[in-house]
Amino acid sequence: MPQLDPAGFAPQLFWLAVTFLVLFLLMRSVAVPRVGRVIAARRQRLDADLGRAADLKAQAEAVLSAYETALAAARREAQTKLQQAAQQMAAEAAERHRILAAALAQQVEAAEQRIAAGKDQALADMRDIAADVGRAMVVKLTDLTPDAARMAAAVDDALAGRAG
Repeated sequence: MPQLDPAGFAPQLFWLAVTFLVLFLLMRSVAVPRVGRVIAARRQRLDADLGRAADLKAQAEAVLSAYETALAAARREAQTKLQQAAQQMAAEAAERHRILAAALAQQVEAAEQRIAAGKDQALADMRDIAADVGRAMVVKLTDLTPDAARMAAAVDDALAGRAG
């Protein structure tokens, strides 16, 4: 094998050094700048993407904040409307209750007047009935017809508590 011959080591080392130097210069002047440009372009794209992501995050946070603010305002408005509706319904119920109470009071008063009138009529009828019964008893017991005015006076005395 000629590569292992010690007499050919010097030219092999020379060509190794020349080849290494040529490859090194090629890599340094051609390949490394291209790789550097690709890495720089990737870095710029990543930085742009990260910047855009930060902008989108800020926009999302602003939208979320606006949503929460609008939601809180809507809740406050709904609570206010609910309270107003409850107050209005309570006022309407109180007014209906007042009207119903007034109507019931009128009906109670009218009923009391009818009861009082009925009581007065019943007492008047009782007086007449008592006078008729008393007259019938006197006629039955004595066969005499008593004076109607005198019998009415006796019934009035008895009803007044002055039995005599």
